[in-house]
Amino acid sequence: MHDILLVEDDEMIREATRLTLEGHGYRVRTAADGVSGLDLFREHRPDVAVLDIMLPGLNGVSLAGRIREESGVPVLLISARNDPVDVVMGLEAGADDYVTKPFDGPVLVARIRSLLRRAAPAEPPARPREPSAEPLRFGDLAFCPVTLDVCRDGRPLNLTTTELKLLKEFTTSPGMVLTRDLLLERVWDYAWSGDTRVVDVHVQRLRAKIGRDRIETVRGFGYKLRP
Repeated sequence: MHDILLVEDDEMIREATRLTLEGHGYRVRTAADGVSGLDLFREHRPDVAVLDIMLPGLNGVSLAGRIREESGVPVLLISARNDPVDVVMGLEAGADDYVTKPFDGPVLVARIRSLLRRAAPAEPPARPREPSAEPLRFGDLAFCPVTLDVCRDGRPLNLTTTELKLLKEFTTSPGMVLTRDLLLERVWDYAWSGDTRVVDVHVQRLRAKIGRDRIETVRGFGYKLRP
């Protein structure tokens, strides 16, 4: 049974969401403000944190940033507004996904399941022989697709699960243009109704770690890794 932290100040939404998640087999702990939510997170270390953006005490964006400083636990933001500024700020603070209110329970559950799949250790596919553990090299960047170790100029990098999956897609097809829709399907496990801002934000975060010139933007199409 997976543990979910739900931080939502609206009592009706909080209780309705809790009942929905518990009905799908999740153990849910709730808080009505950001400070209490951070305390619950530190005490119980949930598998996913679901945070409203507009919270008293400590807002959801700040809370997402505090959680990301301490853990790689997936964070899903809930926003009453579809303002691109709020969305981008939340993703840049460390959130992995967002849902706009009002949302359907099955949609929220599907997003949580997707986050849990991405956070779970990948099972190695059956192969006739062991894959090579030799790292792939792109300039000063080295990436081992078996051990998932990433180094830049000989120094190890700490990437999130989403960043690792993005990098793996790029290194599998160096020099090839990967569209935003393709990356959504492969990394996030679903099509996002044409909203690809989450891809852009996570690519920017990956660039900041591996080198801003390593991933090239192909205007109107997507991104590609420079060999």
